[in-house]
Amino acid sequence: MTQRSRLAFLQAGLIIVCALGAWQISDGFSSDEGAGSFSIIDSNDKVHNFDREPSRVAITNTYAASVMKMLGVDLDIIVGVSGDFYDEELWPNLSSKDLIQQSAHSEIDFEALLDTRPEVYIVFATNGMVDTNSIRQKLEPIGIKVLAFDFYKYDSLRTEIGSLAKLLGKESEASDIFAEFDAIEKLVGDRISDLQEEDRPKVVMEHHASLTRDPVVLTGTSQWTDIIEMAGGINVFADLPGHTTHVDMEAILDANPDVLMFDGIVFDIGFNSFDVGDECATHMDFIKTRPGFDSMTAIEDDRMMIMSGEFAGPMMIHGLPSLAKILHPDLFEDVDSDSYIQDFFQNYHGVEMTGKFVCFSAGS
Repeated sequence: MTQRSRLAFLQAGLIIVCALGAWQISDGFSSDEGAGSFSIIDSNDKVHNFDREPSRVAITNTYAASVMKMLGVDLDIIVGVSGDFYDEELWPNLSSKDLIQQSAHSEIDFEALLDTRPEVYIVFATNGMVDTNSIRQKLEPIGIKVLAFDFYKYDSLRTEIGSLAKLLGKESEASDIFAEFDAIEKLVGDRISDLQEEDRPKVVMEHHASLTRDPVVLTGTSQWTDIIEMAGGINVFADLPGHTTHVDMEAILDANPDVLMFDGIVFDIGFNSFDVGDECATHMDFIKTRPGFDSMTAIEDDRMMIMSGEFAGPMMIHGLPSLAKILHPDLFEDVDSDSYIQDFFQNYHGVEMTGKFVCFSAGS
């Protein structure tokens, strides 16, 4: 037998042993084809049947964990995480958990995942960097239910929170969260209700990929368009197909936006991050040097902003007053928009808000 053959047999044996272990922990769960005592539907429209609440859950992204905190879930049920939970202050219960992958977008360490013996594995549903179907094909045959939720799209956020609440027995807590969402949305909605179309600033929202290549903009199906519109703005590229798409520089010039926004996920801003290298200002200065941009309304009026990644997750409603105040400072002059972000971290994470969450230029 060749060395390659022996290695293949060894790998096959390891997979079988791990599979048997994972299958054993699924005992007591009904199959998705069966009729459990209750069922939930994830954001891939897949029905999952359960006989009981899961007691061992693996997660890859902080958005899912944030929602679990919002619902008051005991995080001891989480048995495996990604490297995104490095902040010990924000994730004291999770930063030392077993690592099953480096980040929410990286390759899964299937051996490490199976070692945690999860009953449920929560992944992104529609993120282009996560192959949810492939993950299902590998894990569901061995008894691990793969639940797909994004928690970063406004039009599905409430439904996803409701599904997770049903799974974990927290439906009353979900109702309280939705009441808080309603109150914040009403505050903003009432103040912009009389705006005419011409009073709503035209916004171009660029993806962080624009840092390294030609402009990539967020379109109508992205997580940002709904929030921009709720804040009283207009995403000028809302009608383009896809979640993000490349555009020519001329397309932005022709749109002549009133405001330029940038996805801040790769900037040093957000919780416990303070833009110590002044990367925000460097980026905005670079944007000003793009050919022809000096005559753009957003540049002439110096209205640019970079918003941290937290605004694109379950905190999006709490961040809505911040965006609305930047777009319409006269309508929200008396609103302490930071207080809503502070409430989010105090009420759901049990910590004080610390960090720089928005960078904006002088005219914003």
